[in-house]
Amino acid sequence: MSVIRPMVGRDTADFWAGVQAHELRVPQCNACGTRRFPPGPACRSCEALDQGHVVASGRGTVFSYVVHRHPPVPGKELPIVIALVDLEEGVRMVGEVVDVADDEIAIGMPLRVDFRDVDDELTLPVWRKDESR
Repeated sequence: MSVIRPMVGRDTADFWAGVQAHELRVPQCNACGTRRFPPGPACRSCEALDQGHVVASGRGTVFSYVVHRHPPVPGKELPIVIALVDLEEGVRMVGEVVDVADDEIAIGMPLRVDFRDVDDELTLPVWRKDESR
């Protein structure tokens, strides 16, 4: 069974290229320095179109989460833990938390990004409990 592949477009191509290289890229405005996620065509603060990125540390904490129990998702085993992660870089990102039981996940839990190479063309970011903090 195959996994659902993300839609890659003009605004998200740099993010997904980073993931393929095992980097977590956070979009940053080259004009005013505002960071944001998800990627978009223009800065929400100053409306500049000159967008770059910073490579994130890959560390964050659980801001909120859900446990997906139904319906089935192609390529995934249920339950799936999905968290809204507060990154050290000041943005929030949604992602799958792996190797954490659905009754163990908690708001404030420290996480670190990891990268799952699905095949030669697809790498996905996943989050794991950060035991070092």
